[in-house]
Amino acid sequence: MKKILTVLSEWGYWGEELVGPLDQFDKAGYEVTFVTPRGRKPLAVPQSMDPTHIDPPRGYSVVSPEMAERVRELEASERLDNPVNLFEWYPDRPYVSSPEYFDELEAYYTALARISEETTNEYDALLLVGGSGPFVDMVNNYRVHDLILAFYKANKPVAAECYAVTCLALAREIDARESIVRGKHVTGHPLEDDWEEGTGFARGDDGFVLGPPPFVLEYILRDATGPDGGFYGNFGRPISVIVDYPFITARTARDSYPCGEKVVEVLESGLVRYGW
Repeated sequence: MKKILTVLSEWGYWGEELVGPLDQFDKAGYEVTFVTPRGRKPLAVPQSMDPTHIDPPRGYSVVSPEMAERVRELEASERLDNPVNLFEWYPDRPYVSSPEYFDELEAYYTALARISEETTNEYDALLLVGGSGPFVDMVNNYRVHDLILAFYKANKPVAAECYAVTCLALAREIDARESIVRGKHVTGHPLEDDWEEGTGFARGDDGFVLGPPPFVLEYILRDATGPDGGFYGNFGRPISVIVDYPFITARTARDSYPCGEKVVEVLESGLVRYGW
C-alpha cells in the first residue's frame, strides 16, 4: 500500500484542492496521513463550501453544490481531527544570531538527517494543499521547506496546488540558497486569477480576513524556475497540471482531480513528464 503525506494549512485550505487528490488516492487504495504546522485541525476556507460565492476574477461561482457538500461532509467527519504536528516532528532551523549557533546547527543537521530518512522510508509521496491559508503558516515555514527537501533528496514525488506551489519556490538549503525548482517547469495560480483588495478570503468566525495576495505567485515562480525552467499559467485553458519529476504542480481548484490523477500515474506508471 502506498502512503501519501498531505500538508494542510490551519488557516484555510481550499476544499476541492483536498477532496480532488484525496478521492484519487482513496480510489487507488493509498493510505493518507495529514500534517499541519502546529498539529491543529485544518479548516476549509468558508468560500470553498459555498456554491453561492462569486469568484472575483471570474465573476461566477467556482464551487458546485455537490463539491460544497463534499467539503462540508469532510469537515464534519473525524478524518482530519488528529493531524501530525510538524512543529513537534521536525527540528527548527537555528537562529543565525544565536550565541550557540555552531552547536545548534550541528544538532539540527544531525536530527534532520535522521527524521528525513525516517519520513521518506515511510511515505511514498508528499502533497501540499493550496488555498489562502498557506500564506500564513506554510509558505515561509522552514519545517515545511525541510519536509519538501526530504522528499526531493530522496527522489520521491512532491505535489503542490495553487498558492502552495510557493512552498516549492522558497524551499532551499541554508548554504545553497537556490530554489529546488530552478530549471524545472511548473504551474500555479496565474496573475489573471489573483483577486483585488476587499475580495479576500476569511478563515472563519474569528475575524481574520486576508486581503489581496501578499505576493504575485506567477512572478515568484518565473524567477525561481530561471531561464532553463518555465512557468505555465495556462490561463483560459481548462486544465493546468505540470509533471516535471519529482514535482507535480496544479494551478487552481479545478485542477485538483487531475493533480491527484497524475500523482497516482507517477507512482504506478513512472510518469516523469506531462503538460509541457
